[in-house]
Amino acid sequence: MAKKTLLKAATRARTGSGRLNQMRREGWLPSVMYGRGTENTNLKVDAKAFADVINHSSSENIIVNLEIEGQQARLAFLQAIQHDPISGAAVHADFLAIDDKTEITAHIPAHLNGESPGVKLGGVIEQYIHAIEITCLPDDLPETIEVDISSLALGDSLHLGDIKYPKGVRPTHAPEVVVVHIGKPGAGVEEAAPAAEAAKA
Repeated sequence: MAKKTLLKAATRARTGSGRLNQMRREGWLPSVMYGRGTENTNLKVDAKAFADVINHSSSENIIVNLEIEGQQARLAFLQAIQHDPISGAAVHADFLAIDDKTEITAHIPAHLNGESPGVKLGGVIEQYIHAIEITCLPDDLPETIEVDISSLALGDSLHLGDIKYPKGVRPTHAPEVVVVHIGKPGAGVEEAAPAAEAAKA
């Protein structure tokens, strides 16, 4: 299950873009916390500490103990991160205030396990979903979803409904959605050639 990391924060005044940019230059990440039964609270967290947490997590959907200066620590789910389009650095974070009974929705990395017999015959692994959207309670949030491909023959597909999920975790999308397929070697080249010929005609 995912670890709950302590992250220190402080409240901030509602300010314009110029002040927020100055805050970022000073090493703070502007943030907001909201949730049912909780007033929207403008926060700032240490940008370096936040980056360290993200860099050591398998996904951006994490649970933290948000220790707000002058207040009691609050359990919070990192709902969203806004990134700078050029540098990729985080410029804003949204936290959802939760408790251990709050059901959350998260995108968890799908990790392929096992050796497919189809791959041994020269097949190619085609992974269509790299992060599976799931719902669960905070204590049940996994760091990864393990996907066993050891039974997949050449041409076989594995669907969301075929995966064994950790206790308390369920996918949000239909069970027939394909996660991974073992493609036939050279199939893409063979299919592309007739299409190219047709285009010339």
